[in-house]
Amino acid sequence: MKLPALSAFRYFDIAAETESFVRAAERLHVTHGAVSRQVRLLEESLGIELFERRNRAVFLTPAGRALHGTTQAIFEQLEGAVQRLQHQERDNVLVLSCEPTIAMRWLIPRLPRFHAAHPDLQLHLVAAGGPLDFARSGVDLALRRDDFHWPPTLHSLKIADEWIGPVSRANIDNLDGQRLLHSNTRPSAWPTWLRLSGRQASHSERNDFEHFYLSLQAASAGLGLAIASALMVRDELDSGQLQAPFGFLRDGSAYHLLSPQPFNDGGKRQRFAEWVTSESKACLTHLGLLQNDDPALPSPPQVR
Repeated sequence: MKLPALSAFRYFDIAAETESFVRAAERLHVTHGAVSRQVRLLEESLGIELFERRNRAVFLTPAGRALHGTTQAIFEQLEGAVQRLQHQERDNVLVLSCEPTIAMRWLIPRLPRFHAAHPDLQLHLVAAGGPLDFARSGVDLALRRDDFHWPPTLHSLKIADEWIGPVSRANIDNLDGQRLLHSNTRPSAWPTWLRLSGRQASHSERNDFEHFYLSLQAASAGLGLAIASALMVRDELDSGQLQAPFGFLRDGSAYHLLSPQPFNDGGKRQRFAEWVTSESKACLTHLGLLQNDDPALPSPPQVR
């Protein structure tokens, strides 16, 4: 026997639950006539009367009550299965908000390793910086440098200290007369490094760029020296495209993961936190800025 369309059973199920074609129409966002037609088509297909109609009211027949017991259970099971699937799908998606320079110059080139290590997780990357409203944005995690204050209600995990230093195409031995590339998004980068290193830049020229990553790109193009984050130029240093003639120094800031929920739940947040912490530690160790047991970076959070 060929069963009638599932939609007809759905219309019947709601009509049977409410014992009213009018209220069923309101629930289904259709007209009263549409419900009446679907129920009538179902009755004709089955050859059974499901409702007794009298005085503009409808009442379930014994056959209708028996069928409703089955349709009610079936649709409850169907709704439960859909909800479980949707929940599983959301659990497999991790939405990460990341500062643009970190995303472009460090994180994205390493994401193939993340996908290889966690093939069941889908990472959705959103480029943004500064404060974030997690509830409105739908973001699970944010990777930020601690150059602003976040509310104490957020969970934070330190990923790495910030190491900065001048980079350029040429391996120079002093700053005198050099062109220094500044950025509006990190206006204190050069003054901070000069103070920490005790160096001076006499008779230097100055070029300004709107964003930090633009100054780094300008340095890669040979336009002068830019203050760089060691993490963000590791690949260019490896390839020889950039030089770091004076090395790198900690500037007192650090990168943190922020989350509205705890990290140590064994779920997708913890899995990403473990991976990104391990990657940053390996990167700084490769550059000779950390030893394997250096306490400057936390060990990846472990599942308990």
